[in-house]
Amino acid sequence: MVQQSRIENTILGSLFYKEDYTRKVLPFIKEEYFGNRVEQLLFGEVFKFIEKYNNLPTKDAILIELNSRRDINEEELQHLKDYVVAVEDSEADEQWLLETTEKFCKDRAVHNAVLSGIKILDNKDKKQTPEAIPHILSEALAVSFDKSVGHDYIEDAEARFKFYHTKEKRYQFDLDYMNRITKGGVPSKTLNIALAGTGVGKSLFMCHVASSYLLQGLNVLYITLEMAEERIAERIDANLLDVTMEDLHDMPKQLYDGKIKKLREKTQGQLIVKEYPTASAHAGHFKSLINELALKKSFRPDVIFIDYLNICASSRFKGGNISSYFYIKAIAEELRGLAVEQNVPIFSATQTTRTGFVSTDIGLEDTSESFGLPATADFMFALMSNEELEQLGQMKVKQLKNRYNDPSVNRAFIIGVDRAKMRLYDVQQASQNIVDSGQVEEKEDAYNKFSDFKL
Repeated sequence: MVQQSRIENTILGSLFYKEDYTRKVLPFIKEEYFGNRVEQLLFGEVFKFIEKYNNLPTKDAILIELNSRRDINEEELQHLKDYVVAVEDSEADEQWLLETTEKFCKDRAVHNAVLSGIKILDNKDKKQTPEAIPHILSEALAVSFDKSVGHDYIEDAEARFKFYHTKEKRYQFDLDYMNRITKGGVPSKTLNIALAGTGVGKSLFMCHVASSYLLQGLNVLYITLEMAEERIAERIDANLLDVTMEDLHDMPKQLYDGKIKKLREKTQGQLIVKEYPTASAHAGHFKSLINELALKKSFRPDVIFIDYLNICASSRFKGGNISSYFYIKAIAEELRGLAVEQNVPIFSATQTTRTGFVSTDIGLEDTSESFGLPATADFMFALMSNEELEQLGQMKVKQLKNRYNDPSVNRAFIIGVDRAKMRLYDVQQASQNIVDSGQVEEKEDAYNKFSDFKL
């Protein structure tokens, strides 16, 4: 206990004297990490002072602030004054101090998480259920200082040059035009959104792309909040086994097992399908699932699919207490944060508005419920169909937002659809006869520049 107290004393003292240290650690230290009320009150005042004045406090300033508070009794106030007067600058090495403070924060976070879990299990927390415990623990275990303070333009020039000449890892599609418009596929740490009306093909698109990534040997996590796990797996079966949905149900067991065996020989990847009830799960649940899969199955996803965004929950807000704009935007931000944290691309989908549902020229204005969604996504595209395209077994794809390439190049194009086998495919160039307003045709030599991205 004495040692713990010394650590806390050192941390609190350093907040008065060490500016570089304070600016690095302050975003990560929480009031509840300190062992008693006196230390909590003192840290709270120091935090408020720095947040308000953007400068380290003096002892006199903190004493004046503490003296003006009406929620502190005389005994506590005297303890606080004695504590502040005794505070002195630590001679400890700053790197050691940073590492010790990080360990202190981690230990206290885990300790508090365990206590919260016990409280929930004892039914003393009426706001949270036992299902929240894995998330609480995983958040505590994830406590870590971000030691980066940004990119120094001059000093980091060499690293920047290396970045320019390093080929970024891309997750390629098996569709030519999707690779063209993304310059060879989507990178990690991104959120990619398909926009479509009900029944047009959101889930079909995601099931197809998930299947293609599995064949590339990637680990794929498919999270569904709309259809049952078995229904998603059924669609992926039709795609990968090259049989119709109808024929799947009539296929003899021996034939099915044979096709699965051949598929297993084709890829080293794994595909996990996980179902959550509609509107019940958020990014925190998905993170806990990822950690659980790593622990129990040694599975780490390379790509994540979430079917679909609008029926996820937010970890920050309850749907009834906030407008749809902020709620959907919050979900998108949380999913993109998950993509960055896990270093993977995330694919999801969203519904069109009623106007967009009957349109074959969807725009960003047709995004259902939230215009904040396109602001967060890295790549967003519309999937459109009508009676004519349906008869031809085709679908129109239109770029809405693209951080990977110029969205005016190949703004819209056609892909083939085999709904019976839940497959998408490239169509002949002659079918690319749709040129919407402002579309720029891609020059052949421009694509040849990126010929190594071709499938």
